[in-house]
Amino acid sequence: MAPADLLLAAPHSLLPSLVAAVFGLIIGSFLNVVIYRLPRMMQRESDNYVAEESGKPVPHTDRYNLAVPRSACPKCGHQITAMENIPVVSYLALGGKCSNCKTPIPARYPIIELLTGVLSGYLVWQFGSGLAGFAALLFCYLLIAMTFIDADTQLLPDDLTYLLLWGGLLVNLAGTFVPIHTAVIGAIAGYLSLWSVYWAFKLATGREGMGYGDFKLLAALGAWMGWTMLPLIILLSSIVGAVVGISLIVFKSHGRDVPIPFGPYLAAAGLIALIFGKPIVQAWLPGAY
Repeated sequence: MAPADLLLAAPHSLLPSLVAAVFGLIIGSFLNVVIYRLPRMMQRESDNYVAEESGKPVPHTDRYNLAVPRSACPKCGHQITAMENIPVVSYLALGGKCSNCKTPIPARYPIIELLTGVLSGYLVWQFGSGLAGFAALLFCYLLIAMTFIDADTQLLPDDLTYLLLWGGLLVNLAGTFVPIHTAVIGAIAGYLSLWSVYWAFKLATGREGMGYGDFKLLAALGAWMGWTMLPLIILLSSIVGAVVGISLIVFKSHGRDVPIPFGPYLAAAGLIALIFGKPIVQAWLPGAY
């Protein structure tokens, strides 16, 4: 077998899965940057726009994006060196603390790296290292970023939801996961289903039950997996959301009036559906795939 064939292989191949897992650890480190910086980039852009519209000097003139400035400790400003930025390993070597001021580093950073690495390896094991495997990785990375951003800010950035939506339609032009007509109907049905729930709830209660980002996320999931998967995704996300929401209220004194983001549950349901959904849907819709 040629060396290239070892890295471009069918499902259930060990070497490509291990390579993907290591690659996933590195991507997980980058996703930590995206999760932290993207909402701040959006806020800075909004602040500058408001200032310009009111004729005031813009408050943010320094360069701030996913690459610049270099990552640093938010407490003391110590710039993270290359040796301090090795996924998981550096966290353990530093004892979970900044090397300069000894401020604790949140455990969430290595957890996201590990989660991304494990999922990367499993997805390549499941789908292979061809187009389907590469697409599944992109799908997973975007969902991880959106999950933690929504959990932090109750915001699903259009930059990510639209990328996921158009990526799903593009991938399915070749019928990678579902035929393109099923993907298009899935995108439309995904958006309209939560849009309808939103307006029904608002008309009944006068309050907003979810954000527009949730509509776009479900539309994107429909674009990847087609309309036949939407009932399963909605059911799974509702069950997980209900369990987690009740647990937060009971065990953490989470106020009943404090909104709980729905995006993470949609994302988790979408990932479960991508991996295990087809056999489940086939059980109630024979011939759907």
